[in-house]
Amino acid sequence: MIKTLALGGCLAAFVAQPAAYADKLDDVIDEGVLRCGVVLDFPPIGYRDANNEPAGFDVEYCKDLAAALEVEHEILPVTWAERLPVIVTNSADVVFGGTSDSLARAKTVGFSIPYAIYYAQAVVGKDTGIKTFEDMKGKRVAAAVGTVPEQEFLKIAKEWGTEDLYQGYQSENEVFLAVAQGKADVGITTNTAVKPIVEKYDTITAGPRMPWTTDYTSVVGPRKDVTWLNYLNLFVTHQVRSGRYQELWNTYVGGEAPELRIPGVLY
Repeated sequence: MIKTLALGGCLAAFVAQPAAYADKLDDVIDEGVLRCGVVLDFPPIGYRDANNEPAGFDVEYCKDLAAALEVEHEILPVTWAERLPVIVTNSADVVFGGTSDSLARAKTVGFSIPYAIYYAQAVVGKDTGIKTFEDMKGKRVAAAVGTVPEQEFLKIAKEWGTEDLYQGYQSENEVFLAVAQGKADVGITTNTAVKPIVEKYDTITAGPRMPWTTDYTSVVGPRKDVTWLNYLNLFVTHQVRSGRYQELWNTYVGGEAPELRIPGVLY
């Protein structure tokens, strides 16, 4: 009798369970389209080419993921500040956009293992005389709103007592333009963006590297969708193992692609 009741209870519990639902992986495959949020003012990682078409390292990663899923791809241009909201509102399935996997952000969205690594570097006006990070003290510093460079520099600006000199812009293009026009002395970006920006503006030159740590960035997806995040991890792994990561890095950035493993951490 006890066994019968136990079985009956299990059956009742099974019947009471909600119907199974498709996860993000199933949704993307069923819909036949992968929607990728990509920052397109982040050359050579994300930008628009001479025909105004999306191009760059992150755009190719979107295409590769879509090819692996055997679906079409759609590029959704986003600003730095829009990277998390487009995932939360389900406007995009993933974001390729130099997004650091901070604990604060992880309360809102999910992250893959690192797929690209950057360090922060400044571009400066040629007439500013800025050579070192210490030379930036007392200068007008600009960065894109909602980025790690902004957050890290503001901590230092507070120590320096120069917060009033900081300028926040919605996009890196606006940051670079401000430096080119002399409205800001310094623009903080990533090492990968320095070369194309210096080549674009004759009033800008490469500046010093920032003192904070290397920026490990991840593919972003819905926080609760473990199946989708697991697939993204596997995709990133295959990009490295197949040599595609090195191929794309060499094409858009040049040189040896950075090691994606964090020292002392097992992924």
